[in-house]
Amino acid sequence: MREQGFTLVELLVVMAIVGVLAAIALPQYAESKGQAFDSRAETDLKNVASAEEAYFVNHNQYRSCTAFNCHVLLEGLHSLSNGVQLQVTATATTFTATATHPQGTGKVYHWPQY
Repeated sequence: MREQGFTLVELLVVMAIVGVLAAIALPQYAESKGQAFDSRAETDLKNVASAEEAYFVNHNQYRSCTAFNCHVLLEGLHSLSNGVQLQVTATATTFTATATHPQGTGKVYHWPQY
């Protein structure tokens, strides 16, 4: 009489299938996660650019700032995403900005866009 249960071969086949699926899915997950961090940096850069333009309308000049202090110096910019590295360099009549996220894919976003 045969006992109920799985044989060792059946369990090994299932483990092999799970391993192959994990090997395919994990790199795609990591890439998607990096792209999400990049998206945060890009969104923050666009928000800072809008806040700079609003600041210019009110004060007739632009303001230099970093991710640490932009939300304090620019009116209407409430906060930035955690981890985003942002740098704004301004003169009285123009500004440039860059943003990246260390956990992203390494992409650096620029304003004005190149």
